[in-house]
Amino acid sequence: MNSRERLLTALRHREPDRIPIDLGSTQVTAISLTAYRKWRKHLGLPEVSPVMPDRLQQICIPDEDMIRQFGIDIRGLWPLMNANDFTDQDDGEFLFHTDEWGLAYRLKKTDGLWYDLYHSPMRDATLSKTYLQDYPWPDGGSERRIAGLRDRALEYRRSGYAVFLKSVCAGLLEMAIRLRGMENCLMDLLANPDDMALLLDHILKVKMDYWETALDELADVVDVIAEGDDFGTQHSQLISPDTFRNLIKPRQSELISLMRSKAPEAKIFFHSCGNIRPLLPEFIEMGIDIINPVHISAEGMEPKQLKKDFGADITFWGGGIDTQETLPHGTPRDVRDEVRRNIESLAPGGGFVFNTIHNVQADVPPENITAMFETVLKYGQYR
Repeated sequence: MNSRERLLTALRHREPDRIPIDLGSTQVTAISLTAYRKWRKHLGLPEVSPVMPDRLQQICIPDEDMIRQFGIDIRGLWPLMNANDFTDQDDGEFLFHTDEWGLAYRLKKTDGLWYDLYHSPMRDATLSKTYLQDYPWPDGGSERRIAGLRDRALEYRRSGYAVFLKSVCAGLLEMAIRLRGMENCLMDLLANPDDMALLLDHILKVKMDYWETALDELADVVDVIAEGDDFGTQHSQLISPDTFRNLIKPRQSELISLMRSKAPEAKIFFHSCGNIRPLLPEFIEMGIDIINPVHISAEGMEPKQLKKDFGADITFWGGGIDTQETLPHGTPRDVRDEVRRNIESLAPGGGFVFNTIHNVQADVPPENITAMFETVLKYGQYR
């Protein structure tokens, strides 16, 4: 069974030979450049210049030697977007730039681990139909975003890997928060819902244009296509269910319907951090096949109960280990014990892809990363 067969079997809620493993196919299932370099050195592997498809987060793609050694099954296609298509200025202390959305980011040169958003272009604006119509929105449908991706997908297919295609930007709500600022956006959702609806419609159009172009070219060579939006906090949800249903769900449903119509054979992956348990039935109703990162350390997200309640309808991609405490601060034994427990909860019957809860951060000891992968390879066998 090759990697693609392994993943497709798991996504059909059947048990392959072993649990499929992901590292680096997306911007939310990857590893920081700092952690990756330390890990390679720990393993005695030669120094490399890793590919960084998301420079904002400073995350990288594992090299072929790591992919083979740790059984990575999924390869990602990365369109040109604000996270990897920019030119910095340098003021001596920071590298900084303004991206295609008008968002300003900076990275501290001495000890910065990722770019911080420091200016939201709509923070002080009065949202109106005219203002939003005149705003210089990115061209989501530009063919340059996907240049070369078909050839790369075919190469991955020939090598037996599953192929993953990500979105052009963050989620509808998350992009609204970035553009407007967190405080203003959350207040506008309640006080000015009509204005927020207009803003969300413009973000939606960028996304729709992207998927139209991308899937016209790539639908027959991708296995998983991804959207996302962060609705959960550590304990509850960022917005109320009513706000979600009134403003987000209709637009998200329209987007998912387009993706499904253009790529009917691909599975739809959706990323949303935190406690999203109350929203999972809504996600399933919208046609989402896969949920990530399976934030099992958040309230209400106990893995065994998630599997019992939703495992027949949705695949869990992530949830392999807690990246807030165990992976960075535990011992290798702690890591092995938790990975094994989560496998026992989430793997039976298929419908599970192993990954950490979001990206492996810079402070994770390399021996813990090795312990994590060794454990899933040892205990993730179905037969």
